[in-house]
Amino acid sequence: MKAISVLPVFLFLVSLSLGCGPDKEETPSPEKAQGPAEKAQPAYGDLLIQGSIGDASNLIPMMSSDSASHGIASLIFNGLVKYDKNLNLVGDLAESWQVSPDGLTITFKLRRGVKWQDGKEFTAEDVLFGFRTIIHPNTRTAYSGDYREVKEARVLDRYTFQVRYKRAFAPGLSSWGSLVVLPRHLLEGQDINTTPFSRKPVGTGPYRFKEWKTGEKIVLEANPDYFEGRPYIDGFVYRIIPDPATMFLEMKAGGIDFMGLTPLQYKRQTESPRIRRDFRKYRYLSFGYTYLGYNLKDWKFQDRRVRRAITHAIDKKEIIDGVLLGLGLIATGPYKPDTPWYNPEVEKYPYDVKKAKKLLAEAGWKATGKKGVLEKEGKPFELTILTNQGNESRARCAEIIQRRLGAAGIKVKIRTVEWAAFINDFIDKKNFEAVILGWSLGQDPDLYDIWHSSKVGTKELNFISYKNKEVDFLLEKGRYTFDTKIRKACYDRIQEILAEDQPYTFLFVPYSLPIIHARFHGVEPAPAGISYNMDKWFVPREQQRYVLKP
Repeated sequence: MKAISVLPVFLFLVSLSLGCGPDKEETPSPEKAQGPAEKAQPAYGDLLIQGSIGDASNLIPMMSSDSASHGIASLIFNGLVKYDKNLNLVGDLAESWQVSPDGLTITFKLRRGVKWQDGKEFTAEDVLFGFRTIIHPNTRTAYSGDYREVKEARVLDRYTFQVRYKRAFAPGLSSWGSLVVLPRHLLEGQDINTTPFSRKPVGTGPYRFKEWKTGEKIVLEANPDYFEGRPYIDGFVYRIIPDPATMFLEMKAGGIDFMGLTPLQYKRQTESPRIRRDFRKYRYLSFGYTYLGYNLKDWKFQDRRVRRAITHAIDKKEIIDGVLLGLGLIATGPYKPDTPWYNPEVEKYPYDVKKAKKLLAEAGWKATGKKGVLEKEGKPFELTILTNQGNESRARCAEIIQRRLGAAGIKVKIRTVEWAAFINDFIDKKNFEAVILGWSLGQDPDLYDIWHSSKVGTKELNFISYKNKEVDFLLEKGRYTFDTKIRKACYDRIQEILAEDQPYTFLFVPYSLPIIHARFHGVEPAPAGISYNMDKWFVPREQQRYVLKP
């Protein structure tokens, strides 16, 4: 599987990350007691069955913002560039590229002979078509901003595509991943927002679409004409099982080969001799973070003293110890502690109920004696925390927050919603008060799509409606320079402002805890994680179990 590395996506599966890690991410490794997989002769055949708590929403990469959709799409589609296992930017559909001395022009030389999965040849016209699609004003995408920085895009010949930027744009090269490569011959003249292609995609990747039963499974089959060679595994089956406990039982029974463990499953339920014999589990710091976000259009959260108070009222260490069983780190902002962009000097909000009550009082929330709930202008401080079904860690996190905020005078209700409805009916429509969610982020430190005030529209990623003029200025300054020191200064200051404003209560960075059946060989842990080379995994002939039905 190619790494999801150039865009932010909603991360609903805390324990299984399919993306890339940061520059300083330690290389993941299997549990020592289990040892590495034995060397074996590669063979074609078998199926890889992965479990997921949530279904995909749209398999056109530019049209979806959830990790399920991007995980599946990354097997079907390619970009011009990608990150390799060591997080170096390398060619994908582009065999090479040249950047002009002024940094404004990129000329991509495309691979020759690459075929779409229907047999049509891939050319530069497909890249231009995808580019024009993502910047079209009617395209409902969260990711158009990077491409609107392009002054001119043109096809120089059948295998040469060139873009010229308006100004220096640091994320420019890395942005040419899988978002903007679409088959012109299949989509030209269609409405990208409603096309049936979103459920029956045709790409250039290692696997091609076969079947999608909503809420049940998505099935892919090996692409025999893949330009890097046919994958060894015949098929990929993505099973949707909303309950992690049920998924774990399925894994034990042989119905799941690959899943993300909960901390409890990782520490206490995978130590039996049979599981240690038949599976390999991994642990490494996740490529995202979990947060409590506030709808800043809601009157209760418009005073930052209230948001600071809530953060003081939450014991993050209690959450990490009680929910993650210690398998996580406290988050203080949008970058992981092991990345070069992390600012350790931001303001901290240690657990302090007295400080929380003091800030709430300063913001006008007073104790009235009515069941201990604070009031302001005759209105009780009540809120509902929304999160998605199937994510046990988030549900338990919400329960701890509910109890801690109750001690500070805030009455909290918890509501869990099925993933697709959670995104489409609540997040996209800003129909929430507070939400527990996670972000999986890419390698470039640019945070424009999540935090810039222009990105508050429908289907965009600043769904909490955060607006800060200095943050806007710094986001723009940081993306319009190639100077690493200037960029570092910009993102350090952004982290300071976010710490001051607390539009999110940044909760924790969890560990990824994937487990894979031991019959799969070729899994090579690297700074990019473990899934970056899934098309190279194989099962020795004598250990194969399944045959993909026609």
